[in-house]
Amino acid sequence: MTHMTPPTAVYPLAPLPASALDSVRRRRITALMLDLMFVTVLSVGLWALLGLLSFGLLWFILPPLFPFVAFFYNGLTVSGWRMATPGMRAMDLEMRLVSGDRVPFLYAAVHAVLFYLCWSFPPIFLFSLLSADKRCLHDMLAGVIVLRRV
Repeated sequence: MTHMTPPTAVYPLAPLPASALDSVRRRRITALMLDLMFVTVLSVGLWALLGLLSFGLLWFILPPLFPFVAFFYNGLTVSGWRMATPGMRAMDLEMRLVSGDRVPFLYAAVHAVLFYLCWSFPPIFLFSLLSADKRCLHDMLAGVIVLRRV
C-alpha cells in the first residue's frame, strides 16, 4: 500500500470568507466599464500627443494603440502594490494568484490578453455563473482570482 498525501488547498486562505466573493461579478462589470473609460482616455491622449509630435504623420498608423495601452495598463496596475486597476480599486476589488500571492506583471498582462480574446466569443463569460468562486475562464487560464478587499 502506498502512502498518499492529501492534496493542498488551491487557496491558502481557504475557505474564503463569504464576503470575499460577495457581488464580485457586478463589481467586476462596473470596474470594467471604468477601466475601459480610463484606457480610452489614455489611448486618445497618447494618440493625439504622438500625432502632434510627429506633425500628423503617425495619425494613420496609431489606431491600434488601444491594445498596447490596455496591455500595459492592466499589467502594470494589477502587478503593482495595490493589486488592482483603478476601476477595480474603485469597486473595492483586488486580483491575486490562486495561491494568494501578488500577481506578477507577466500573469497580469496574459490575463488582459486572454480577457480581450474572450470578447471574440462572449458566451465564455457565462462560465463564471457555473464557477463556485465566480472566476471566468480567462481567470482560470491565467491562474488568478478576483476578490473583494477584506
